[in-house]
Amino acid sequence: MVWYEEEIKRLEIAAAAFPQQPRMVFYGSSSIRLWHTLDDDFKGYAPFNMGFGGSTLAACSWYFDRLFTRITPHALVIYAGDNDLGDGRSAEEVLLIFSKLVQLIQHRFGEIPVGFISIKPSVRRWEIIDKVKRANLLIQKEISKEGGKLCYINIFDAMTDQAGYPRREYLASDGLHINDTGYELWNRIIQQHISSGQLHLANQPLLT
Repeated sequence: MVWYEEEIKRLEIAAAAFPQQPRMVFYGSSSIRLWHTLDDDFKGYAPFNMGFGGSTLAACSWYFDRLFTRITPHALVIYAGDNDLGDGRSAEEVLLIFSKLVQLIQHRFGEIPVGFISIKPSVRRWEIIDKVKRANLLIQKEISKEGGKLCYINIFDAMTDQAGYPRREYLASDGLHINDTGYELWNRIIQQHISSGQLHLANQPLLT
């Protein structure tokens, strides 16, 4: 995990300098880190971007206690997992890591709302699309079983066409990362989960 050290130090400094406790923390891989409109998209929830490049779900779990020492969010939104699968982990391993991360969150913060953004489809990683689908299915079933304030945020279906292939209009030129149109889609879907109460933030007044 040492290759993440510079990114982790950057986040520790940013957390120490954050002017208030964030209402929502977005945690995960570069799909979170590169979300440059996050502050505007979730204005009023004092969002804090805790994405770090190349992160796996395993790294999110490994660094959780270190990164959340000074932060007490009202809700967490997580995106990670495709790097784990790309590194050769199985869908079942990703499920176990996800469950461990949820345990860490609940141990530190109690039953706060936690949204998991489904692992995205991508052109670059088309060869592991079956593992992506299985990991998403396993995590969705686990969230449904656990209930409470866990929420599965399905962006996978909206990012695929009728044939099940990734829609390029949502992906950057590298065929892997999200472009601005993709982030607009993610924002709309997450906002729908908030307004419907699935992310359990609908009744919390916005900051002014």
